[in-house]
Amino acid sequence: MSKDFKIEMKLFNILKAALVQGQFGVMVEKIWLRFFDKESLISNHENFTWLIDNETKISDFCCCLDKKLWLEIQEHVNIVSKSAKKTLENIPYDLGGGGAYPLLYFIIRLLKPSIVVETGVAAGFSTYAILDALDKNQKGHLYSSDFPYFRLPNPTQYIGIVVPKHLKSRWSLYTKGDYSNLKIISKKVADIDVFHYDSDKSYNGRSSALTALRDHLSSKSWIIIDDIQDNSFFYDLVSKKTCENWRVFHFEGKWVGLIFPD
Repeated sequence: MSKDFKIEMKLFNILKAALVQGQFGVMVEKIWLRFFDKESLISNHENFTWLIDNETKISDFCCCLDKKLWLEIQEHVNIVSKSAKKTLENIPYDLGGGGAYPLLYFIIRLLKPSIVVETGVAAGFSTYAILDALDKNQKGHLYSSDFPYFRLPNPTQYIGIVVPKHLKSRWSLYTKGDYSNLKIISKKVADIDVFHYDSDKSYNGRSSALTALRDHLSSKSWIIIDDIQDNSFFYDLVSKKTCENWRVFHFEGKWVGLIFPD
């Protein structure tokens, strides 16, 4: 299959999806968020330097909170990783990587939250980790927002494809994009205990998501934001006096930000 043909097929799938009722508006919004993105307060170089200077190892952070739990969950985290990678071996498409799933697994097991919200599911690496941890807790529910990879044929089938069926009873998945999905989720939840953001990487996308969930996020909420190396959104956020406790972690070639209570 030639490179040009592959490109044509991707464009065909995207165009086909855009013509599906309700999807064209979401695509326009995503384009707007990216092309008219808010300018970062610091340069990419300054942001990257700040991340390096403030890096904390995930293992160090977790061990400080509960070393016994961190050691206990390693076997479960490895099972999640191996199972997900085995599933992805049989899929001929790049569905993207997962978030910092060891950190997510630990936080869910530590906090035993009732309500977890995430944006950006993709293949479901992080989703799998969260749901498995909720299952071990025997408590809690995950609400996920995603938008299919419309460059692929029948893209919805790949959302959360690595998540085992037995874990899905604690999962509500919405696939109309964050703008629509978060409105729906907001009506279904009260306080959000843990919020994991891993969807639109633009400054505007992140800002819009936090604004949409503002009434459900409190000083007790834990907020995890992926790929914070892309712009200075996380830096700008934690530079405000309202964010006293935060950490940045390096995981599998990218940076993850965490805001947590006292």
